[in-house]
Amino acid sequence: MTALQHKIQSVLDELVDSGAETGLQIAVYQHGTLVVDAVAGIADSATGRRVTPQTPVFSFSSGKVMASLIAHLLVQTGAVGYDTPVVELWPEFGARGKDSVTLRHVLTHSTGLPAMPRNIGPDDLPDWSRVCAAIADAAPRWRPGTKTGYHSFTYGFLVGEVARRATGKPMRQLLHEWVTAPLGIDGDLYFGVPATDLARLARLEDATPHRGAPPDNEAVLAPWERRPTAAMGNSHQTLQADIPSVGTFTARGIAAANAALLSGQLIDAHQLAEATAVAFEGTDQVFGNPVRLALGYPLGRLGARADEGSTAFGWVGGGGSYVYADTATGISFAMTKTRLTPHFDTAQRLTNLITTEINPHP
Repeated sequence: MTALQHKIQSVLDELVDSGAETGLQIAVYQHGTLVVDAVAGIADSATGRRVTPQTPVFSFSSGKVMASLIAHLLVQTGAVGYDTPVVELWPEFGARGKDSVTLRHVLTHSTGLPAMPRNIGPDDLPDWSRVCAAIADAAPRWRPGTKTGYHSFTYGFLVGEVARRATGKPMRQLLHEWVTAPLGIDGDLYFGVPATDLARLARLEDATPHRGAPPDNEAVLAPWERRPTAAMGNSHQTLQADIPSVGTFTARGIAAANAALLSGQLIDAHQLAEATAVAFEGTDQVFGNPVRLALGYPLGRLGARADEGSTAFGWVGGGGSYVYADTATGISFAMTKTRLTPHFDTAQRLTNLITTEINPHP
């Protein structure tokens, strides 16, 4: 066991022993080499089954890194460009003033569709055609491309329907054909878990919210869009559906995919530079915070100082999961967890430790 692996394992064990967390996975690649692969705790409190590196965990919005990756691979094929109007592939989407929306707008959360239409609830998400028809008919909250606001669940359907129209294939199939099969990580990343694999998954549990939880924006997102619950993440209906704003994955698998992205295995250096450059800066219309977005990812590492630059890109997930990669350091980090907390204290502690311990230029 390396010194870094030992330090990370000690922190995970401490978090589980103290009751702060129940089950965790951490994986870190640097320059394509797996340098941390640590787990602790319980995957299923009802049975006592332990977490292993092979245990997939439903992880809410940190799964958006997989949807963004599919978008970049779609561009790589030449089937679509970042500035291609969505209506060229999805004509119905042009309703109510959305004909100017491009894939770039989708990836920068600037389409003006941050919330699901009110006639769509969580039980409707597995119905791909119904959800996409409702989104296509929705009116944008702002002129597309002029503002940004977190597209909680609409994001994955926007990316996914563009991809489906361009290729004729659903996101789960593209993820398999373009990512997991070529990288040899089948069984580690899912949009829609096969019924035969459901027994392998971790089971989520809710934590009691504390006073420090960020306030909800009642005006934009519905309660189910802004407050993830274990019930939703444990639902077989949700788990088996193609809902590419969320995802089920192992920390090792998602970190491996981002490591391959950094190394040039999936897209070339020119496209990586374009995909990870600043593409939109502004105030998030959902949460009110300032944001800097690349194409498909917020920029900056969780907890990093403003003067540390924006070479890191990734997604946090409701409940505390976190996935990021950094073009400057070559680090690809992923953390999954079974307890849904209203904060990111664990992720920030571990990423701070890793960036302190790892020499970025070995």
